Amino acid sequence: MTAMFRKIQGFISGAKMAEVVSLQGRHFIVTGCAEGSLGFATALQLLGQGAVVSVTVRSNSGSIAEALCRQLDRRYHQNIHAFDLDLSHYDSVEAFVKAYTETGLALDVLINNAGIHLDLMSRWTSPQLSADGCEIQWRVNYLGTAHLTLCLLPLLQDSAAVSGDSRVVNVVSQLHSKGLNSEFFRHQRPYNSWNAYGQSKLALVHFTCSIDVHFSEHGITSYCLHPGAVYTNVAGKGLANTGMIEKVRNALAPLEKFLMKTPAQGAQTQIHCATAAKDVLSSGKYYSNIQVAAASSEADDSDVAEKLWLDLQNWLAASQE
Repeated sequence: MTAMFRKIQGFISGAKMAEVVSLQGRHFIVTGCAEGSLGFATALQLLGQGAVVSVTVRSNSGSIAEALCRQLDRRYHQNIHAFDLDLSHYDSVEAFVKAYTETGLALDVLINNAGIHLDLMSRWTSPQLSADGCEIQWRVNYLGTAHLTLCLLPLLQDSAAVSGDSRVVNVVSQLHSKGLNSEFFRHQRPYNSWNAYGQSKLALVHFTCSIDVHFSEHGITSYCLHPGAVYTNVAGKGLANTGMIEKVRNALAPLEKFLMKTPAQGAQTQIHCATAAKDVLSSGKYYSNIQVAAASSEADDSDVAEKLWLDLQNWLAASQE
């Protein structure tokens, strides 16, 4: 009954599955791996295919390692490594990179899955700020992710020098279409949390292109993707404390689950970008449903991408002072 249910649900959601390949000897980092998330489902599948996988959550990472162990054959347990990582804090990123480097683990693929989408009811009239004064979704989804990636590029380059195949996979969203290039340099629209989320994801699309421009010659390829409509805990967090709306959403959860992709189904495009043969992929491109898709026209601006890249270097330099 469960298998038949999943087949019907997969047909309705339009889910496609990545090709299963052996990942023996490949080392991955997957960020944002809370139970029930895309990251958790991604890590679980990669581990089952023989990879060494390091997972991150904001806190209590040991419990995530235990949860993965409960769902995996004992022979894979030694391949699980877990770390705390809060992308909204500069020091947390630096501490994670130091801890990971000290393990001596290699790094072949970084999957930047962690992200937040808050205030789904658009109740905020002004930005909610991180501790260092940035709009919180911009801080986590873009700045924290980019900071982490740049810090890990040396490890990716080391692996690429051996295998010729290291990758950065950025989970974005089709909502990057709500972002505008003009808003990166001068805010013109009244604050709206959905637009702010889209702005952070558009920046990550540009960042994907910049990695390809600056590092593909070193064997590092990059991809970004929309996972599809997936039933995860993101919406629950975004609708927290909304009263009746939250109650209605919870009541309709079974129907929502049936109509949307499961985390395991939603993880397939990022798994495809992370594990498919390199010659069937297109570096620097945007993917959806396991194939190259059309990104927003705003994403097709190399000058904006380069300016964001330079602004990022300046932000990091200032943060280190």
